[in-house]
Amino acid sequence: MANVKNYEPIRVLVVDDHPVVRDGLRLFLTVTAQFNYLGEAENGEQALQMCAETAPDVVLMDLKMPGMDGIEATRQIRSRFPKIKVIALTSFEDKTLIQQAILAGAQGYLLKNSSMEVLSNAIEAAHAGRSALAPEIMLTLASAGPVDEPLGGDLTEREREILKLMAEGMTNAAIGAKLYISEATARFHVSNILSKLGAANRTEAVRYAMKHRLID
Repeated sequence: MANVKNYEPIRVLVVDDHPVVRDGLRLFLTVTAQFNYLGEAENGEQALQMCAETAPDVVLMDLKMPGMDGIEATRQIRSRFPKIKVIALTSFEDKTLIQQAILAGAQGYLLKNSSMEVLSNAIEAAHAGRSALAPEIMLTLASAGPVDEPLGGDLTEREREILKLMAEGMTNAAIGAKLYISEATARFHVSNILSKLGAANRTEAVRYAMKHRLID
C-alpha cells in the first residue's frame, strides 16, 4: 500500500477591527480542514504580539485600523518574522493602498467581498510563497503604472551611516570627527543625501528617512 503523506494544516491568524468580519473568517477557517485557526487581533499592536506567541504561517490583515494600521503591521511582521506571509484583506480597491501593502511585504491583496474559494486559494498560494492577488487587483495595478518606490533606495552605506548621525543632531564637524573624515567630506556626503532624498534641509531629510524607515 502506498504511503500517504500527511500535510499539516496552514496556521492562520486574523487581524481586523470589525467583530463581524472576524466572526465570519473564524467560522470559515475553523470548519475548513486545511486551515488551523490560531486566533484574532483587533489592531497592529495585537497582531505583532500574537505573531510572536503563535507563529502563524499566514496572517489575514485588514489595512484600515485604529492605532497601528495594517500597512505598518505588515512591514513590522515581515521584518521581525520573515517566514510569516501576510495577505491584505480589505474593502478598498485603491491603487496607492495596494502599492503600499505590497511594498510593506504583503504576499497578496484581496477584497473582503472575495468568495471563500478565492480566499482559500490565496491562503494556500501565499503559504507556498506565490503571489495571491485577486484578479481585479491585478487589473488595478496593471492600469496604474509602476509602483512608486520611496526615495533613498540608492543611498550608499556611508550615506546611511551619516544620515543616522544627522538624526542624532550631529553637525558636519562632529560627523567628520566621529568618522575620521574631514568636515568638507562630511558636508559633501550630507549634500548628496539631501539631493537623493529631495530634501531642502537636514531636518526634512531626517524626517523623510524616519518616515520611510531608511534608518533604524
